[in-house]
Amino acid sequence: MGQSIFVPKEIDVTEGRVAVSPETVKRFVGLGFDVVVEKNAGEQSRIVDAEFEKAGAKIGKASDAGKADVVLKLRRPTPAEVKTYKKGALVLASMDPYGNEGDVAAMAAAGVTAFAMEFMPRITRAQSMDVLSSQANLAGYRAVIDAAAEYDRALPMMMTAAGTVPAAKVFVMGAGVAGLQAIATARRLGAVVTATDVRAAAGEQVQSLGAKFIMTEALKDASGDGGYARELTDEEKKAQAELVAEHIAKQDIVVTTALIPGRPAPRLVSADMVKSMKPGSIIVDLAVERGGNVEGAKAGEVVTTANGVKIVGHLNVPGRVAASASLLYAKNLYTFLETMVDKEKKVLAVDMEDELVKATMLTHDGKVVHPNFVDTAKPAAKAAAPKKAPARKAPARKPAAKASGGAATKKTAARKTAEKPAGASSAADKPAATKSGGES
Repeated sequence: MGQSIFVPKEIDVTEGRVAVSPETVKRFVGLGFDVVVEKNAGEQSRIVDAEFEKAGAKIGKASDAGKADVVLKLRRPTPAEVKTYKKGALVLASMDPYGNEGDVAAMAAAGVTAFAMEFMPRITRAQSMDVLSSQANLAGYRAVIDAAAEYDRALPMMMTAAGTVPAAKVFVMGAGVAGLQAIATARRLGAVVTATDVRAAAGEQVQSLGAKFIMTEALKDASGDGGYARELTDEEKKAQAELVAEHIAKQDIVVTTALIPGRPAPRLVSADMVKSMKPGSIIVDLAVERGGNVEGAKAGEVVTTANGVKIVGHLNVPGRVAASASLLYAKNLYTFLETMVDKEKKVLAVDMEDELVKATMLTHDGKVVHPNFVDTAKPAAKAAAPKKAPARKAPARKPAAKASGGAATKKTAARKTAEKPAGASSAADKPAATKSGGES
């Protein structure tokens, strides 16, 4: 069909993943795409250029992005990158748009149609497209491996003629995707594992993995809509904190996994709790890039406190398992992009009314269209507008209200998307104040 996909090498120094695999390259070629992968894009994921070529891709350079109809990435393109993209190109990536509204506006200004993969709704149809789950799963695994590497003792109980080595005590805070994998990994390594979550339903999952679930009686349950947690009352917060403070002092390793879409990570572990832990104890904070669950955690660093506790704050934890993470992420992208291809004509055909498109589309036709970001884009639009035509006279939602029904054009459909929330809520559409389990 002559339409092409470009896969760049990520420019972020902490990013070793790549957005395609030899398997997905072969499938894209089967759909009629010409696939170009930037030289050495898969190097840190153990995928050499020859493997991409064998699967049907061409090896190119960064400037090839300007010819592509689709750009597949791990991270949101910078304003400098997006300026090199072809107008109208589809861009799929984990966009991390909250707090980066300027970059979202830059994508709109460049005229690309950008999709935030982390906004994929949690529905059966989209399970194979869920980048949060696929990457959080590996983050939970790697968190325990990193903790074991910092811990200067064995994790399993060992009985020897010279004496017995006690099993390490591991406490996982948050029983979402990352938390459950952390529990499973710690159990496989022989640790005694406990876990907590504000959702009572998580208890069964924790126990099914052989760990003990702890939850304050004062809390009962804080389950909210769609598997998210509702905001705790002040009394519940106090009771939960008291439970954690008492329990954490006895632990050797703690893994925290709580993240809230679009908000700073909730503080789960205070400085006083850290002080109560034994010297040599380890805390791994998987939410450090969003401010951290642990007081004293620093992004990209391993901090040793005055009382000898190490707080591990590695950036991009899934990227620390790049070879495995890339294969899963690539499959997520393929299964989503496949839904936007007309299989008979072998051409891109984006259905603007598809619930997956509505939930994930950030920008289209020169505008910010996602309902969570339309308003935040207005100041940027005003600044760019000529003085004789102030943006307030043409707000983003008014034209959408005038759009006629029937077979909508892409432009009209994009405006409708901006006017109303997606039918299927995404992770960001439910920003519960206390979301447990990281990307659960």
